[in-house]
Amino acid sequence: MLKRIVQACFIITGVTIGIFFIPAVLTVLELGDIQFITNPYVTAVIGAIIFYLITFWAVDYVVNFVKWVEESLIKAPITDILFGSLGLLTGLFVAFLIGFALNVIEVPVVNTVAPILLTLIFGYLGYQVGFKKRDELMSFFSQAGRSKKKGQEESNEMGKEFKILDTSVIIDGRIADICQTGFLAGTIIIPQFVLEELQHIADSSDVLKRNRGRRGLDILNRIQKEIPIKVEIYEGDFEEISEVDSKLVKLAKLINGYVVTNDYNLNKVCELQGVSVLNINDLANAVKPVVLPGEEINVQVIKDGKEQNQGVAYLDDGTMIVVEEGRNYIGKNIDVLVTSVLQTSAGRMIFAKPKLLERAL
Repeated sequence: MLKRIVQACFIITGVTIGIFFIPAVLTVLELGDIQFITNPYVTAVIGAIIFYLITFWAVDYVVNFVKWVEESLIKAPITDILFGSLGLLTGLFVAFLIGFALNVIEVPVVNTVAPILLTLIFGYLGYQVGFKKRDELMSFFSQAGRSKKKGQEESNEMGKEFKILDTSVIIDGRIADICQTGFLAGTIIIPQFVLEELQHIADSSDVLKRNRGRRGLDILNRIQKEIPIKVEIYEGDFEEISEVDSKLVKLAKLINGYVVTNDYNLNKVCELQGVSVLNINDLANAVKPVVLPGEEINVQVIKDGKEQNQGVAYLDDGTMIVVEEGRNYIGKNIDVLVTSVLQTSAGRMIFAKPKLLERAL
């Protein structure tokens, strides 16, 4: 179909050239006195035949070029196309205004050549400015829209904040349960570049990585189909940035959203760059039962500790308890007294000692 359309365009071009230009060529060749040849219908047919013959050589090149342009436009993010086109139209409009003003100058070169040059230059500059400044323009428009909302609209806006998921929190899986409980409000944003990284992990030759990637895809499928929360796919990309974490930070700044992660390093990068972040590990630590020094708890010592005579036990939520002088109680349930609680970025650690020792003292 495309090939037929290209051939039709060639024939139409040949007819046009035949009507307007072939008579001038015949005049130069001193054949202008032959009425039959200079007839407009005859010149139109001659032009059409010439360009139809050209299609046998050029049509494949033109079709391949059109398909290449089509594929490039399909792969390009809609924001790139939109802002590039707006910039191009703006540049062409400015070129038209300047060219219209130059018409008052009665100089042939200025009237004919200058408008063409202005169109090319301003069209190119407009497209480049619109394309390369698309992120700033989107941020400007989003901020302008948000600045108009006050009072009740501002309170409603709090429920429309964007939560951007990174790869680690998707693979972790707890995000689905958090969304299910309703504690995470707003819109879940899943960037396309995160999906690509997840797909790459799911296709890995390493069995562990492959299973992690597939679990992440299952979690996303569950969030989209089973959980009543709004989920959007961000199809844009930042081609000038190679790292996925850096892209997440850039996107969060662009749409004024939260990065949801359990990656300690990404957490710190977001804090340094002023990006709001929700760390699943911080949430898990916050909802763990509070244990204070001096409290008595019953635990089962299951293994040796790092230091001499230490034993290690765990609470039901996975919190590790280091029991001093607890090595002799491995495999037993004992009452211990909490001596101190250490809170770290990796979690909470409790230090305790057997209650029997306390009684002996």
